[in-house]
Amino acid sequence: MRTRTKWLSALASLAAIASAAVATTPAQAVGPELLPLNVTNNSGRSEAVHLYVLGTDIRSGRLGYVNQAGAFTPWSPGGNPPTPAPDVSIDGPGAGGTATLQVPRFISGRVYMSFGEKLKFFLTPDGLVQPAPWAGGDPNSGILFDWSEFTYNDAGLWLNSSQVDMFAVPHAVSVTGAGGETKKAGELKAGGRDAVIDGLRNQAGWSGAVVSGSDGSVLRVLAPGKAADVGKFDANYLDPYIAQAWNAYTGKTLTVQPFGDRPDVKYFGRTSGNNMNFTDSTGKQVASFAKPSTSNVWGCDGALQAPNDQVVGPIARTLCAALHRTTLDRIDVQPGGGAGDFYQGSITNHYSRLVHQNMVDGRAYGFAFDDVQAQESLVHDGDPRSAGITLTPFSGAAAVAPVVSSGAVESYVPNWNFVLN
Repeated sequence: MRTRTKWLSALASLAAIASAAVATTPAQAVGPELLPLNVTNNSGRSEAVHLYVLGTDIRSGRLGYVNQAGAFTPWSPGGNPPTPAPDVSIDGPGAGGTATLQVPRFISGRVYMSFGEKLKFFLTPDGLVQPAPWAGGDPNSGILFDWSEFTYNDAGLWLNSSQVDMFAVPHAVSVTGAGGETKKAGELKAGGRDAVIDGLRNQAGWSGAVVSGSDGSVLRVLAPGKAADVGKFDANYLDPYIAQAWNAYTGKTLTVQPFGDRPDVKYFGRTSGNNMNFTDSTGKQVASFAKPSTSNVWGCDGALQAPNDQVVGPIARTLCAALHRTTLDRIDVQPGGGAGDFYQGSITNHYSRLVHQNMVDGRAYGFAFDDVQAQESLVHDGDPRSAGITLTPFSGAAAVAPVVSSGAVESYVPNWNFVLN
């Protein structure tokens, strides 16, 4: 078990950027102070569902939890070793039912949902230890659970399903705005969960990522970085492709245009030795990246660390997305290509490929910067009236009513990955 955790959401930093961008026009709150979040259980399963709303008050930075009525309570200090957190679970809906939670403004966090057993959280003097079922000894490793991630503030609601760490409970997310339009994302195709599981089991070298419980049923599929961390996947799997992509730019130039709304902003990369160096349009060097490891690519960190700036970070996230999708060597203007160009070749992120392939709209959060080119399973509304999480069937037919698909919001929300330290 990890003994320390931080909630790291790019939404907090993006909120600062957004505020700076509209500094001359003060933000005006929209949407209700308490936003109804309807959790509907169309899973077809009979176990009790337990819900948790955990996160950060982005005004104060304090970690805490939200009860069903929408009251935020900061966590009390924990101990070392970590001490059990109080039970803050909310009773979820029974089969075919809906439970309504209230989400207060200025919260950025997660909605956890577990089947059968309640999750076990712990507190340290620094904050909350979240479940990490890929880690040895984690007390939640035998529990079927998942989460969605959200931020609700004066600029509206952002809500996404996440497969960045693992793929476990099929669920769709939605938001309804003041005009009555509902946007939805994250819905699996009929039989999609089984298709992802079977696809990984049948992909050479990837079967270790599929994790089953004591009864033989599949609890989750681990993302490649998490599977590699615990010895269930080749830690150097992507190295040959990384070398191929890095070497491709010893003799040609990579052009990175990281902002869809500012196509005039371009950076130009060439590989020299182990480094890919980038210049701006004046010829000034603005960034340099050492050749990343497989682990760096899976985590979009280390050599590909993306600071919250307007130059190095946007280039890093573009490189990381292209390496996950194995387009970097083939397409020399990035972001480049479309969904049909992604995940080609025998060495690629087959986990993300299969998750995307089995989504109704093709969109998922298969890795940290999957929002590059708006491939993520995210819904946003600047003036929301309600939101939803629908637990969908684990096999067989889908059970989410068709609604209007959500639009791209890539330029506003680049990454929702919450990280355990």
